[in-house]
Amino acid sequence: MEITTAQVKELRDKTSVSVMQCRKALEEAGGDMEKALIILRKKGSEMAEKKSDRTAADGRIFIKQEGGKAVVITLYCETDFVAQNEGFISCGEAILNTAWNEGVDKAKEASAALINEAILKTGENIQLGAIDTVEGEVLGNYTHFNGKTAALVVMKGANEEVAKDIAMHVSAMRPTYLKSEDIKESDREAVIEVLKKEVDESGKPEEIKAKMMEGKISGYFKEQTLLDQPFFKKPEETIGSLASKNGGEIISFKMYNIA
Repeated sequence: MEITTAQVKELRDKTSVSVMQCRKALEEAGGDMEKALIILRKKGSEMAEKKSDRTAADGRIFIKQEGGKAVVITLYCETDFVAQNEGFISCGEAILNTAWNEGVDKAKEASAALINEAILKTGENIQLGAIDTVEGEVLGNYTHFNGKTAALVVMKGANEEVAKDIAMHVSAMRPTYLKSEDIKESDREAVIEVLKKEVDESGKPEEIKAKMMEGKISGYFKEQTLLDQPFFKKPEETIGSLASKNGGEIISFKMYNIA
């Protein structure tokens, strides 16, 4: 049976896979469009299984937020080229929308077929990472232009614009802690161990060494604590003062990074 250009175009419009793959599937299916779709899905599943042991270390972060609800997913692939590919991005957005509309469990169920289709289009191993659902009074999110760095901030009070500014700051400055009370004693001890050698080698009297150590520890943790960090848009004020002057309190933040 002769496969027409119109048939190939129709199947390509439905799947976005290559012309050659569409033609081969139609030939194998004897021109039956539904059978050709099944063949392509099966091929995608087989490709996914073969590629599953290949490292998926690149990828993209997808965020959807409306009001006090946000959903974040991380989707991994092998290369930056595919991370910017329309087929990969469409796959991530479809999983994200399913999680938003139907919940995390449904999104995970739907992801296998969606990922198999994306693998068929891109030829790379694609893996679903975490799916987070976050709720709060005021949310703000920021995603870097390449989709590899993102942040989500939850606030009480203030407004979405302030929360988004803080999310942008988090993406740029990458704090470890929200406030000083969050610093674990084990973290403090590890920092002291690193700084002690530097202070000991200074040759200063012991009382000076003690003050040096205190200053270095304080300086290190201020750089790592969100509320104490200078706001990157206006360094003369801290993030803590930015939040409070706008009538807000930061409840939590989370960073997302593709290594």
